[in-house]
Parts: sequence; structure tokens; C-alpha cells
Amino acid sequence: MTALQIGAVAALYYATGKLGLLQQLVRGQVTPLWPSTGIALASLLLIGLRTWPGIALGAFLINISLGPSTTAVIAITAGNTLAPLCSYALLRRTGFRTQMNRFQDALALVFLGAFAGMLVSATVGSFTLHLARALPAGGFWPTWWVWWTGDAMGVLLVAPVPLALCSAHWPKDAPPSRWAEGALLVAATIGVGFLETTPTPLIFLGLPLLTWAAFRFQRAAAAPCALAVTIFAILAATRRSGPFAGHSLLTNMIALQAFNGAAALTALLLSAAITERNQTQEEIEQACQRLSEMVMRVAPDTGDEPTPPEGRADEEDNGGQTRP
Repeated sequence: MTALQIGAVAALYYATGKLGLLQQLVRGQVTPLWPSTGIALASLLLIGLRTWPGIALGAFLINISLGPSTTAVIAITAGNTLAPLCSYALLRRTGFRTQMNRFQDALALVFLGAFAGMLVSATVGSFTLHLARALPAGGFWPTWWVWWTGDAMGVLLVAPVPLALCSAHWPKDAPPSRWAEGALLVAATIGVGFLETTPTPLIFLGLPLLTWAAFRFQRAAAAPCALAVTIFAILAATRRSGPFAGHSLLTNMIALQAFNGAAALTALLLSAAITERNQTQEEIEQACQRLSEMVMRVAPDTGDEPTPPEGRADEEDNGGQTRP
């Protein structure tokens, strides 16, 4: 069973890495979104540390075809493996829950899982390429920036999807209007995605969709919606269309990663806050119901008729006349 899990993680890491390389920006090796980091961290959180050989194998298979040398490939593979392991250790130290049903879980994934943990892979990879003379003069910091933000976006945008799907459940007795709203959200996401890739700068239209998904469907819809919106934004950036037309590579990277970060933060933090609020409201309702049941059990149930006032009873005994 463990060998099968390791093989599955390696295959997913390799496949998502190849997809990420389709939108490479630096040296054919560094992309604005590296989905493999999200797959790696999600596998560690859902399955455990025993999946780390699959992460290492997948990273090695991707980098061996990119070079620049065997030694450099081994070093980059080590960095790609250590980064999600560091993120996993940091998240476990804070009591992270894979359900992400608390606001603090979303904050931990953002600042510890993505921003802090991915410093390892970006630093090791950029230094390796620099020492191997695979970067042009002055190319270290741009490469480091793209590497770090790409790995961080992979954690913020990809990791929440399998985490949300594993903790989600099929809705029971959902009214048809609920299904219609979900279908409308999917259609709107696709439509806005195509608008993002047009020459007209309409990339901001993705943010209301994230708010809609987070409020109405929480993380189960907010995470996939954020991933879809950012993928279309990356396509627009690589084609230099919309708000990315007529700018330098550095300017486009800053604008793209700022939008991706805003989309990820909106989806994660807002859905976590809504989920936590709903859980608190449900706990309050359950506590009130239990309290009501306790009061009903403790209160005496004598079944006696109410006793009339003394004066009224005397009147009835004397035929309605007052006793002298």
C-alpha cells in the first residue's frame, strides 16, 4: 500500500510539474505557478511523511530533463523535497487541521506553508543555477523571486483543492435551486476566465466570483474557483494580453503574482471565516437545544388544575353570594 501511495504521489508530482512548465518564464524551468508543491504538501498532510520518497522521485524525474548537470539536478531535487517537508513540520507545530475550518488554519497555510516553507526550494534552486552558471548576469534575484512566488502560489492555490475535496461531502436533500446556483457559479467562472485572456483588462472580475463561492459554498468551491481564476490570469500574462500588455517581464510578474496572491488570500481567508462562523452558530443552536431539553426534564409536571383565588372559591360555594 505504501509503495502504491509513493508511486501515485510521484506520478501526480511529475504530471502537475509538466503542466506548470508549459507556462515557464525563466530559463524554461521557473514558472509563476508550480502546482507540484501543492500536491507535495497535500500528500504529506493527508497521507503522512511516508510519501516523501514520491516527492523526491517526481522532482528528480522533472529536473533530470532540464539539467543543467546531474549534480545540479540532485541539489534542486533536494530543495524541492525539503521545502514541503519544512512546510509540513511548521503546520504540524501549529496544530493545523486539514479541514481548514478555522481562520487560524488558513493563516498558517498562507504564512507558514507557502511563504516560509517555500523559501527553501527557491533559495537552493536559485543558488544551484547560479553556481552552475546557468543564469545570466544579474539573473539571480529575478529567478529567486519567480521561483519563490511560483512555489508559494502552488501551495496557496493547489494544496487547498485536494484538502477541500477530501473533507467535503455530497450534499443531501439539497434543493434544485442550490444545484442551479452551483452550475451558474461554474459557468460564470469559465466565462470570466475567457474574459481575462482578452485584450480588455477585465482580470478584476474574478474577485467577485471568489467572494460568491466563499460565502455560498465555502472552501469546497472557493479553492477550485481561485485555482481556475489564476490559471486564466497566468495565460493572459504569458500571452501579454489584457493588463499585461506592453509591460516588462518584471512588471508583469509583480502584477500577476499580486493578483494570484489576492485571489488565494480571498478564497482561503474568507471561506475559513465563513466556515468558522457557521460552526459557531451551529454549536450555539445545539447548546440552546440541549439546555431546553434539560429544562423540560427538570421542571415538575404535576398536572394539577390552577387553584382559584380564595375569595372566588367562597363565592362559588355560596351560590355566587358573598359570605357575611
